[in-house]
Amino acid sequence: MKSNAIVKKIVSGKFKNKTLKLPSKTTTRSSKAIVLESFFNTLQFEIIDSTFVELFSGSGSIGLEALSRGAKKVIFMEKDREALKVLKENIAQTDPSACEVYSGDTFSNIATVVKSLQRKDEEAYFYIDPPFSTREGMEDIYDKTIALIASLPSECVKLIIIEHMSTLDIPQNIGAYTIKKSKKFGNTSLTYLYSE
Repeated sequence: MKSNAIVKKIVSGKFKNKTLKLPSKTTTRSSKAIVLESFFNTLQFEIIDSTFVELFSGSGSIGLEALSRGAKKVIFMEKDREALKVLKENIAQTDPSACEVYSGDTFSNIATVVKSLQRKDEEAYFYIDPPFSTREGMEDIYDKTIALIASLPSECVKLIIIEHMSTLDIPQNIGAYTIKKSKKFGNTSLTYLYSE
């Protein structure tokens, strides 16, 4: 029986080969396999026992891959209703007790997430994959994202990773953070920011 559902599998770790559903392509844009592989090759050991925050989570495939590879806690942030439903179904296949989901606008919810990290004196990896600005209604998404990054207190941040359109020119310095490296995969790039 053929299914029309769009799916991808967790690549490595304790939940390897678990099938994750993906929301429709009109709702979210799934990270390319090559981008995911490069990211986890870069941070494979650092992620163990870490807190991982996935902004604009969609299906949660990046955060759940991090969980599978040893992150102790993953915080997901997603606004779209359909994507949230899929995200919760995907979390249920892994370890729901290690996951927190913030539904609603990421730009509003980030302050609550930061307060929670500060209260627990935790540093986290922030994986930021906003919708591409070519989507209708998203023209200012990157300006808002850069302002969000600048607002993050450095004591809460181990590393910020932005997945973005390769044509986007990200400033070398954003608030307390500096670009350490950027890697291009066709139309998509990954940029890594550290605080000095």
